[in-house]
Amino acid sequence: MTYVIAQPCVDVKDKACVDECPVDCIYEGARTLYINPLECVDCGACEPVCPTEAIYYEDDLPDKWADYLRANNDFFNTLGSPGGASGCGPQDYDDQMIADLPPQD
Repeated sequence: MTYVIAQPCVDVKDKACVDECPVDCIYEGARTLYINPLECVDCGACEPVCPTEAIYYEDDLPDKWADYLRANNDFFNTLGSPGGASGCGPQDYDDQMIADLPPQD
């Protein structure tokens, strides 16, 4: 189980969650943030600090955003598990589903 970042983060990327994460497992894509499911320790520190309420525990992810679990996991198919987001910096890509979304207001 892991935490998932859903649609409310797209084109916002507030990053309060990045500052709060004790294991540096929240990575930045071109349009949204992603939680590495292999590095997340399920502490939940990220969830309450998210101003857009985009972070959900996997089992609590609303049905309308269920595809974000797959998108979150698939983002790391290219990147792998580098052992910390701060050493990678922002990535210039997103999962295709997110890349295809119209701009979010």
